[in-house]
Amino acid sequence: MVQVKITGCTKHLNAIKAELSDIVHGCLRDAIGTPENKRFQRFFPMEPENFYYPEERSEQYTIIEIVMFEGRSVATKKKLTRLLFERINQQLEIAIADIEIIMFELPKHNWGIRGIPGDELALNYVVEA
Repeated sequence: MVQVKITGCTKHLNAIKAELSDIVHGCLRDAIGTPENKRFQRFFPMEPENFYYPEERSEQYTIIEIVMFEGRSVATKKKLTRLLFERINQQLEIAIADIEIIMFELPKHNWGIRGIPGDELALNYVVEA
């Protein structure tokens, strides 16, 4: 299970939302094997007066928070990070300095999905990699 939260300035984020969603999901598929039909993303466009960021960032500053089941290797998570930086930079022309990626891992038993604890789910994909 993977949940993604994407935050950025309203003016910038709304203009790229669909393409960014496709890029993020493609990276998740290629790096950790997320199934095509398992896209769980939420976008949080923020008005400038509610979104503070360092001077050295631009209005394209985008934060991507990924929450997932624990179990993936460090190499797999680094692959995901590198793919996100590379593809977002190349396809959307967002500077690497304007992309921030944060990953959180939780034990499966800390999730409640479809009425049961996550560690009791019969998944049709592999989490450990």
